[in-house]
Amino acid sequence: MTLRFLTAGESHGLQMTAIVDGLPAGIPVDVEQINVDLARRQKSLGAGGRMRIENDQVVISSGVMAGKTIGAPVTLVVENRDHTRWTGKEIKSFTTPRPGHADLSGLIKYGMQDIRPVLERASARETVSRVAVGALCRQFLAQFGIQIGGYVSAIGTIQADLSELSFEERIRIARNTTSGCPHPDADAAMQAAIESIMHQGDTLGGVIEVIALGVPPGLGSYVQYDRRLDARLASAMLSVQAMKAVEIGDAFTNAALRGSQVHDPINLVGDQILRLSNRDGGLEGGVTTGQPLLLRVAMKPIATTLIPQRTVDLSSAQETETIYERSDFCPVPRAVVILEAMAAIVLADALIEKLGGDSIAEMEPRFQLLRQARLADLQLKQQTYTWWEV
Repeated sequence: MTLRFLTAGESHGLQMTAIVDGLPAGIPVDVEQINVDLARRQKSLGAGGRMRIENDQVVISSGVMAGKTIGAPVTLVVENRDHTRWTGKEIKSFTTPRPGHADLSGLIKYGMQDIRPVLERASARETVSRVAVGALCRQFLAQFGIQIGGYVSAIGTIQADLSELSFEERIRIARNTTSGCPHPDADAAMQAAIESIMHQGDTLGGVIEVIALGVPPGLGSYVQYDRRLDARLASAMLSVQAMKAVEIGDAFTNAALRGSQVHDPINLVGDQILRLSNRDGGLEGGVTTGQPLLLRVAMKPIATTLIPQRTVDLSSAQETETIYERSDFCPVPRAVVILEAMAAIVLADALIEKLGGDSIAEMEPRFQLLRQARLADLQLKQQTYTWWEV
């Protein structure tokens, strides 16, 4: 891995921190654009009370000078405004693990005497750091014409038919809808479903699609399992709290078809070697094809519900019901920008790995020389030779 980052901080601690190492020098950094993504993470129908308290703004405390990266680690800090409400406060031990959370597994793993340290770090509040890192990586990718966007395609049982919209239209329209879905009828139905579930004190999950446009062919590799870009992207998506499944392209539909119906035919159009379909979602053999990269990610309904669920009070050894902790009702629309961020981080890493170099000035000419899917770049010849000859 060429690009790496760490996050630190607890949900109600002083701040959330991320340190990013491996970004090249010379990336123009727009702090306000990072804050735009942080705001997208906070505001949507179905968000909980915490989002009315926080007003996330990033502070860059290292690695950027005169508005550009300098090749050194970049430190991103976001204050937790809710911290002041908890400082010095006596808090009763939390001893009733919530089904679906990290509560019980975290207690078993780390031997805690209280659930609260587990939920403080396991909380999705941690994703504020990832969104900040991803926004920085987006600004790097933009130097090479690579765009990443996302939208909601399903909430609960409501599924949007987006086949009539281009990827660019889906991304643009979704930014201006309440549910994050670019289809007007589905958007209205999703809003109604979220409002209904809020009144019922329950939660809803859904499906988010993430698109990367302008990705060149040849990122990733098939030579080792951990260099396959599909594996790296899937790992990044599933690392986000409450994400439970990833589909690349039309994977689940393809699983029910014959091979002759699934794979994208290769065509010659002039000098260009083109695929006129994209069922594989822009990846073959762990390597990008140059087509739009499409990921679908399933998010489960989050586990904190106003409706009590069965559990055990570990202090009294008695079966009981869960105690409600403030939470979202449907975080699916807010999660779009988080998954976009994770895709941006993985693709930035893959592009840095492909291009090499320590600065944008070194990378840009190398990007222009990347092989494309065209005959002039490949120049294969019919020839005979002996394999495995030493």
